[in-house]
Amino acid sequence: MAAAFLVLAAALVSPGPARAGPMQDLAFTQRQGASLPLDARFTDTAGRTLPLGAFLDGHPAILSMGYYNCPNLCALEREDLLHALGVSGLKPPGDYALIVVSIDPAETAALARQARQDDLARHATDGAEQGWHFLVGQAGSIRRLAEAVGFHARYDPALKQYLHPMGLVFATPAGMVSGYVLGVGYRPGDVRQALAQAALGRRAEASPVLLLCFHYDAATGRYTLATWKLLRLGAAMTVLALGTGLAMAHWRRGR
Repeated sequence: MAAAFLVLAAALVSPGPARAGPMQDLAFTQRQGASLPLDARFTDTAGRTLPLGAFLDGHPAILSMGYYNCPNLCALEREDLLHALGVSGLKPPGDYALIVVSIDPAETAALARQARQDDLARHATDGAEQGWHFLVGQAGSIRRLAEAVGFHARYDPALKQYLHPMGLVFATPAGMVSGYVLGVGYRPGDVRQALAQAALGRRAEASPVLLLCFHYDAATGRYTLATWKLLRLGAAMTVLALGTGLAMAHWRRGR
């Protein structure tokens, strides 16, 4: 419930203005039916540089784009996803391939390897050694993949951070974009359903949720999630829901 509310609240609250332009420009452009650039080359944690298609290897895939040195929500997104996968009953590599791609071309395979080791330590999963791929790549490959899935990001040189949306992309075994699950706080059922649609080669409906990985805090000079805004909105929505329920009950009694 809390996770679902977080996503709902994030869809309703607009982060404060960033110097680089409107925040809506950073939302996913959902491109169900688009083809992934399966020939784009990426480097895995073993130092192998292979085409993207080699990491799908004929399985439906979950694509998570962010970066390993992210100071905000990228690690939380993976944590939520891996928790959801852990209780979903799905096992890699047979049921899915997890492909985590850094959007920062300066990040190295060593960083990806450390992130993968940390995630494996917290979420020990049979088959993860074969089915979880943490990748880095050159700017051209990252750009091609981002364009294919409609992922928009900006780098703020003053803050030394990437500004980007939060969410997962699901792809069919043939490398077609099937659907998206946006925000954070992923529910096992949503992930399982999205993978089932991808496995069947189906396109899912677009989602309107927008959650960004940052929020500018003038006190600290950095972008962080505007948690206090979400909590304030949550309190207001709760009061409104309770008030509506009480009013309806009173009206029924009056009749």
